[in-house]
Amino acid sequence: MATYAVGDLQGCLKPLQCLLQRVAFDPAKDRLWLVGDLVNRGPESLATLRFLYGMRDAVTCVLGNHDLHLLAVAHNIERLKKADTLQEILDAPDRGDLLDWLRRQKLLHYDAARDIALVHAGIAPQWSLQKALRRAAEVEEVLLDDARLPLFLDGMYGNEPAKWDKDLQGVTRLRVITNYFTRMRFCKADGTLDLKSKEGIGTAPPGYAPWFSHKQRKTSGQKIIFGHWAALDGQCNEPGLFALDTGCVWGGALTLLNIDSGERHRCDCNEEPA
Repeated sequence: MATYAVGDLQGCLKPLQCLLQRVAFDPAKDRLWLVGDLVNRGPESLATLRFLYGMRDAVTCVLGNHDLHLLAVAHNIERLKKADTLQEILDAPDRGDLLDWLRRQKLLHYDAARDIALVHAGIAPQWSLQKALRRAAEVEEVLLDDARLPLFLDGMYGNEPAKWDKDLQGVTRLRVITNYFTRMRFCKADGTLDLKSKEGIGTAPPGYAPWFSHKQRKTSGQKIIFGHWAALDGQCNEPGLFALDTGCVWGGALTLLNIDSGERHRCDCNEEPA
């Protein structure tokens, strides 16, 4: 039995199948961790979601910003954007099953046996792992609540508040939690977010730095697998951190990590299974 983690798929099914074939992945005994952004921008969003749903018992998944965007569009909260490739999911006869499965996924997963966390974008530097798990659970609870879900999806868009405050309430509180877990790249040491800058480490605005580089980060030393930041191209020099987004949907590659051995595999975006 082997456990693998894979970077942002964004509808790039064939490179995923290429990687799984390369490691002889067997869903009956192996496990696949997903860093989120399963769909959107890529060529096969529906097929990707169906493929993962078909082996869902072997999958551990956290949600990314594109996955939450799909839920918002499906609930008529948000309009499709020009670059979105989500319409085929919305028109699919099995959309109900697929979207119900998606909303049941976490924002943060922690494997106690391996002492390793899985998240889409990162963990706020001012949060310990235990606090982060509690904050993630707040959003996960709302995702499962039919009455509260539309209010959350309607209010999750926006860059403010830019910093966590324990006294925040309602959708404002949920928005900043969601932004940390699914959109964060640069922030200040106190957790103040900059959500506009999306390029490499050297492009941080004055006073900001990559979330994982702050010396007082309360999860320093904690093993964390994350995606979201294609400009890193999988490079992160912080001990215990594993950046897996290598920009497949942008013409880069898809990266698969053997969680226990540390071995990495890459398939270019145009590679297909044999």
